[in-house]
Amino acid sequence: MNHLDVFGFLGLGAIALFSFLSVATWSDSRRREREAYYRNETLRKIMEMPGATPAAVQDYAREQRADAIRQRREGLKLGGLITVAVGIGMTIFLAAAPGPGPIHMAGMIPVMIGLAMLVYVYLMGQKVS
Repeated sequence: MNHLDVFGFLGLGAIALFSFLSVATWSDSRRREREAYYRNETLRKIMEMPGATPAAVQDYAREQRADAIRQRREGLKLGGLITVAVGIGMTIFLAAAPGPGPIHMAGMIPVMIGLAMLVYVYLMGQKVS
């Protein structure tokens, strides 16, 4: 395999990666646009209901905010657990690798980051009311 084949393969891979990223970004922006549209339509329909009160709209907005907070907390929990798992795996891998000094302690960096995320979620983060 010569150098032109390698660079051609890498170039094709880069084109595929950036094409995927552009389509994924476009798709995400369309999804967010649709969600905002449906949220506004729901608010409009609530206001058009007979006997609608501002309290109903406030309840709907409060529910939407609580859902957003809940999703964020779940994402932070998952991110913290994944980061802790990566750190533990990295520590085990580096402990088995030959090298000078306690290189395996570098695996504690992601463990501490993950623990900080979990501490924030469980102790300091905004609670869902």
